[in-house]
Amino acid sequence: LVDGHESALGMASPRRELVPADEDETNGLMDEDIKALEHSRSKLRRQLGLCALVVLAGVGIVLHGSLSEAASPATLRLATWNIAAINNNPFEYWITHSDPDYNTLMADVQAFVDAPAERDVPVEEVFSESRWQELKALMAAEGWDVDGTEARWHEDFRSRKIISGFLKDRSIGEKRLASMPDRVTNTIHTRGGSVSCRPTVINCYEGDLGSGDKWWVEWKQFMFATQLATGDGDSKTRPAAMLKPIKRAKYPAVSAEEEAMSLPLQTLSQAIFDAILVHIVNSVSPSGRWQQLRQEMCDALNRHKDTRTLEILQQTYGTTDAVFLQEAAASFRTSAAKRLGGRYIVAAPSTLDTSRDQNSLLLLRRDLFLEASLVDRTEEVMKTFDRNVPVAPGDLFVLQVDDTLGRPYLLASFHGDTNGLATIPVLEAVTALAARMPERRLIFGLDANTYEHEAPGKQDVLGFARAYVAKGLTSCWGDTPDPTNHTTYNARTYLQAQLQKAAKQSETAAKGDKNPKDFLLFSPASFTVRSTTKDNTGERRYVEDMVFPTLQFPSDHGVLSTTLEVQPPRLSRYLRPSLLHR
Repeated sequence: LVDGHESALGMASPRRELVPADEDETNGLMDEDIKALEHSRSKLRRQLGLCALVVLAGVGIVLHGSLSEAASPATLRLATWNIAAINNNPFEYWITHSDPDYNTLMADVQAFVDAPAERDVPVEEVFSESRWQELKALMAAEGWDVDGTEARWHEDFRSRKIISGFLKDRSIGEKRLASMPDRVTNTIHTRGGSVSCRPTVINCYEGDLGSGDKWWVEWKQFMFATQLATGDGDSKTRPAAMLKPIKRAKYPAVSAEEEAMSLPLQTLSQAIFDAILVHIVNSVSPSGRWQQLRQEMCDALNRHKDTRTLEILQQTYGTTDAVFLQEAAASFRTSAAKRLGGRYIVAAPSTLDTSRDQNSLLLLRRDLFLEASLVDRTEEVMKTFDRNVPVAPGDLFVLQVDDTLGRPYLLASFHGDTNGLATIPVLEAVTALAARMPERRLIFGLDANTYEHEAPGKQDVLGFARAYVAKGLTSCWGDTPDPTNHTTYNARTYLQAQLQKAAKQSETAAKGDKNPKDFLLFSPASFTVRSTTKDNTGERRYVEDMVFPTLQFPSDHGVLSTTLEVQPPRLSRYLRPSLLHR
């Protein structure tokens, strides 16, 4: 109170000026009285000054963290990256490779499949009758009824042409006769963290596949004799025993007869498929150079993929405040904690997905975020979805955290389904949680799996943008992102189990996945964008129209990095209305 009026936060208030005594005021007073009056006024001045200091100190205490935040404009350096689950097949996608031998190999394989001419030989020339007889005996020893499959071999499969009649037969793909057993036996994870690979072209098998005879010896041994420790305890199993029936209910192209004999039928189909691929690569690369290239690619894209990923995070993005990761294996979290744990809190959902091994994680800089403040909010969001929303365990991670300045955040990392159909439902659920926690600043890093063009059954990028703007958010690309600003560019080759999805080298843009998929979302009231970059090299550079991964960049998604300026909070969030309306 100053002369009966309130004064706070610099607001003016009318008051009487305190002035030195003049002659009129002191006229008629004795010297002692004048001295007493001056002393009294001097004391009043000191009291008023002390009062002002007390008022300012009180305001400072009330607004402690908030005013310090408002007075210190800050930035947040963020990145989001779908590091991509490890791909067991190094040949599955076209990559940018510096070795011309790779391009020659892939072009020759493509030519073999596209225009085989006289090379389109009957199946029995690459998978002989004698091999069928051996396989039949092995399958019978499993207790499988092989009569129906034997009839299919003699009446159908043996005489089919290897390219036009088998690899290009869409019904084999629709029935999953080769791709289903490949999924089960391609690369089998065993106890202790090691893997066992089926002898085939399309994985990281380390043995010699330089001829059909060498392949067949190893293939039989692997499928029917190799004992693998895959579960808990001391139990072991053989790959053939791991195969599952192909259900007509899930794959309607499968007939009732085929469903009944699906175990031996898929095993035969797998053997023929593998034999054809071995025949193709050895035909176009008789020197065996294809095997050397495969091992080099396996080192870069499979065996040492996590090492290179962590190297990029540490060396190129090591000053980033928060990194939103998607599709990380459970083992990656352990590796990240060892290599980056001194600098970052490696945060993960309380329940990790270890079967699909595709988890969303967060890396939070230790000198900025308080580990003791972490609260996992994932289940609170997940339980709101019905079975029609294609969200699997591990896809979403929602975390409550505070920083060292006392600023509260709600952070979310998410990997959308292939068609992006879960992206908007997840956006709605996360923003609904954020609305119940208005004091927290929401930042959402995600692979939205959105597409440049609108198409039935797929989420287009502009439709997604309208959805996040409607929820009061913007993105690092603004309210209306450019649909041609791509963050992925990949396409399948002819060396994989679903040939109907393959693209020629000249068709990678038209038939591949070249789309704007990756985003950082936030409220424009909380943050403004200072800069945004994308990277498909590991060097903070993005090479447009380059397919990736490459041997140097091990993911099929670019890294997205953004620097945000933190907006100061409005005083209305902290002051009493009565104080504001004075």
